[in-house]
Amino acid sequence: MHIKKKDKVRVLSGEYEGLEGEVLKVFPENGRLIVEKVNMIKRHTKKTQRTPQGGIVEKEAPVDASNVMLICPKCGKAARTGTAVLGDGSRVRTCKKCGEMLAN
Repeated sequence: MHIKKKDKVRVLSGEYEGLEGEVLKVFPENGRLIVEKVNMIKRHTKKTQRTPQGGIVEKEAPVDASNVMLICPKCGKAARTGTAVLGDGSRVRTCKKCGEMLAN
């Protein structure tokens, strides 16, 4: 997957188009991810020790990874990512717009 946890992303399509947020969780096996404050759903929960109140809880639902694009920390724009091989053989993600290495 081209996106990892704690990356900042912009939503490209759907109801939440244009919103930006941090990736909270990634599901690489089905190509989806959870983005902070995007695709909010209402979940009806029973009373438990963890949630003694119960009731209706709002939480984020997964979004398809193809509908989001990584925001480069240097140029601040949504950009595709590429990979570059360093001298020691390790691979890093790079921004296709400015060429800057992205933190892994």
